[in-house]
Amino acid sequence: MHIPDGFITLPLCIVLYVIAIIALYFSFKWSRENLDEKYIPLLAVLAAGIFAIQSFNLPVPFGSSGHLLGAALVAIIFCSPYAAIIVLSVVLILQALFFGDGGITALGANILNMAIVGGFVGYYGFSSLESKIGKYPSIFIAAWAGCFIASLVAAVEMALSGTFPIGLGLFYMGGYHAMIGVIEAIITVIIIKGLESVRPDLLAWNR
Repeated sequence: MHIPDGFITLPLCIVLYVIAIIALYFSFKWSRENLDEKYIPLLAVLAAGIFAIQSFNLPVPFGSSGHLLGAALVAIIFCSPYAAIIVLSVVLILQALFFGDGGITALGANILNMAIVGGFVGYYGFSSLESKIGKYPSIFIAAWAGCFIASLVAAVEMALSGTFPIGLGLFYMGGYHAMIGVIEAIITVIIIKGLESVRPDLLAWNR
C-alpha cells in the first residue's frame, strides 16, 4: 500500500501533505490531553510491531504493495483514531527516510491512507458496531474494513494521477487487501483479546 515517488502528481501530493499535517496537529493535541507515561511504552511496542508486520509486502500490479496495516489495532486499543495517526505516521516516516518503503513526495498520501483512513475507519467501525454485534466481532470487521478501505483510497489517488485505470486499480488493490484484511482482522482480535487478559488496564475502554 506504500505509494512510491512519481506515482501521484505533485499537486495532489501537496494537498495530501496538508491534510496529513492538519491530522498530525490534532493528533498531538489529543496526545497531550490523553496520554501519560503509562501508555508511552505501549505506543512504542505497537509502533515496533507495526513496523515489523509492514515489512512483509506482497507486490501489487502497477507498482504498489499489499501488506498488513495495524491502524485499527492502535485506534481500538486507545479508543481514538488519533493514536493510530501518531503511531502509523512515525512508522511511515522512518520507512520512507531510511528504508525506501514509500516515497518522500508521497508521504502525505501514505499517511492519509494508512494512518488517517485506517485509524478512523478502524475506530469508528468498532464503536458503531460494538453495541449491535458485540466487542470481538466488531473488532474483526473494523480491522478488516480499515485495511480494505485504505487500499481503495490509495487506488483512487493513483488513478487520479493517471498511474493506472480506476477499475484495474480498485480491482487489484481492493482484491489483495480484501484477503490481507482477513489476516489483519484475526491478528487484531488476538492481540486485543490477549491484552485484555493480561493487562486490561491498558485498554482505553477500561480506564
